[in-house]
Amino acid sequence: MTANSERKRWEWMPTVGVGPLRFGMSPTDVAVALQVLAPQEQVGGPYGQENFANGVKVFYDEGRLACVSFDAIVGPQAFLAGWALAGRDPEQAHQFLLDHASEHGNCLLYTPDDSLALTDLGLLLRTQRVGDVLLSRPLFAIGEWFESEYYRDRLPLEGVPVVHVWNEPS
Repeated sequence: MTANSERKRWEWMPTVGVGPLRFGMSPTDVAVALQVLAPQEQVGGPYGQENFANGVKVFYDEGRLACVSFDAIVGPQAFLAGWALAGRDPEQAHQFLLDHASEHGNCLLYTPDDSLALTDLGLLLRTQRVGDVLLSRPLFAIGEWFESEYYRDRLPLEGVPVVHVWNEPS
């Protein structure tokens, strides 16, 4: 595990981008901004997804950067009101977001996998299993993805989603 003091700290600018990445960039612009020749891996699926060795995953909509996510352990760190978003206990992270939304009037959204988003800031906190524990993993996305029901229900899951099955009593 990487200690928080060793992580790169990226400035997050809600609805604009995070670190050197700006929403709307092309894949070539993203590679240049991250100072790499190419992503470590390109992933198929509904989004053009590229995974980079530094714990950063990016997602494209029609060839333009629309979402950035950080690995809970090795990715960069970003902050909301001085509070680190990656690698936190998910329950504490959810409570922090609820408190922040209450204090600042942010719009809240629970996604189908029970992740919590502050939609007006373009922030979604997902979980990532690391050994026997779950840790928070932030996603930063363009506003259109939170405004559209299609995208809102299909925000990148990156892994096996938790499926809730409710059985009616017989």
